[in-house]
Amino acid sequence: MALQPMLPNSPNDPTGDSTASAVYRWYVLAMMCLVYTISIADRYVTSTVLEPIRLELKLSDSGIAFLTGTALAAFYVVLGFPLSWLIDRHNRRKIITASLILWSAMTALTGIARTQGQFLLTRIGVGVGEAGGTPGANSILSDYFPVNRRPMALTVFSLGAPLGAYLAASGAGTIAGLYGWRPVFLILGIAGVVIGLLIFVTVREPKRGQLDLTGSDPAPSLMDTLRFLRTQRSAMHMMLGAGLTATWGWGLLFWTPALLQRSYGLTTDEVGNLLGPIHLWGGGAATLLTGWWLASSSMSDPRKIARLLGYWVGAATVVSFVLYRTESLALAKILFWIFIPSINFYIGPCFGVLNNLAQPKMRAMFCAAQIFVSNVGNLIVAPQAVGFLSDWFSPTAEPTAASLRLAVLCLVPVGFWAAAHYFWSIKSVVADQERATGVPIGTPPQVR
Repeated sequence: MALQPMLPNSPNDPTGDSTASAVYRWYVLAMMCLVYTISIADRYVTSTVLEPIRLELKLSDSGIAFLTGTALAAFYVVLGFPLSWLIDRHNRRKIITASLILWSAMTALTGIARTQGQFLLTRIGVGVGEAGGTPGANSILSDYFPVNRRPMALTVFSLGAPLGAYLAASGAGTIAGLYGWRPVFLILGIAGVVIGLLIFVTVREPKRGQLDLTGSDPAPSLMDTLRFLRTQRSAMHMMLGAGLTATWGWGLLFWTPALLQRSYGLTTDEVGNLLGPIHLWGGGAATLLTGWWLASSSMSDPRKIARLLGYWVGAATVVSFVLYRTESLALAKILFWIFIPSINFYIGPCFGVLNNLAQPKMRAMFCAAQIFVSNVGNLIVAPQAVGFLSDWFSPTAEPTAASLRLAVLCLVPVGFWAAAHYFWSIKSVVADQERATGVPIGTPPQVR
């Protein structure tokens, strides 16, 4: 039997702030965080075992980038729009469950792929399934947490990024070191199917728009949503800022295991043991600290969040240049503790602000647009461009550590471009948020 939440059901109880309701809301948040965790782990586990896969399938850097990044992302970003259209109109719990089970099953099949063609088909399947996960989770959580608590809730949700990256690094590295790269995909796939079934049994679909004042109209068409997005200038800048941050940060991270193995002779499990704890403790701490900070009344103004994002990403971009330029492993280990938390930090605040810039029945589509921009950048443009540049810079037919290092350095300045968009969003973000939610800035969370 499904857990029965005490959902808000009257104007006198707009936030459902009873103890039972609060406990259930946080349970749903934890389950959606697990969805995001599995999504990130399934997506980036290929980065940890990139070199073994490349060598076994006899691929160049550009070839392995296409097989592990571009193939998944092409279907992920395109199908995000039709699936988000369904999410804005139909039962989100069922769509999330079906998506998670599908992509987890395809992840498991990746572990038994024997040819380039079979590997390609399984990664396409992962992309098809993942397209429904994050938009659905964002939409459901926005109906469990009120306007002033959404940036905090979506920041907690974004803990899935460091947790997933930890599983994709330490977990995958340890398993691959003992048994090879194939069991990694089998274990992740089975875990995802189990979590999908648990969500179907225990998570209840909330009333859409119950915590907003603008959610009673019929669901808008795709064109209406895109027209509204175009008028929300701060949302456009926030999407571009987040997308470019993902291109810069997660694009660099995609090639980091291969660079460490080539430059310093590290094994797959050594790379996992180096990066995994930083994802878990550094990325997790940065995300939790951000969630705690955004929950305070001092951060209820979205302009402060945008300004914080701009300064943080700009400073981290300088760190990333030194990190990928140095040939000292000791210095790199120190700088990873700054860089990796920084590329986890921005996710929750961006999701939170963006959900407040969308009307309730547009949120999944806004999320799909964000995912489109971000994943075109960090799963298609960055891996493929760095792969082509590495092949081009290499003096031999086989890509080298030097060619890959030079290629990733070409990606670093994108971080400054991202920071600029966060600053540009400040001018209109207050008016845009009030227009989308109907809730004035500064309204206490328990009052609509």
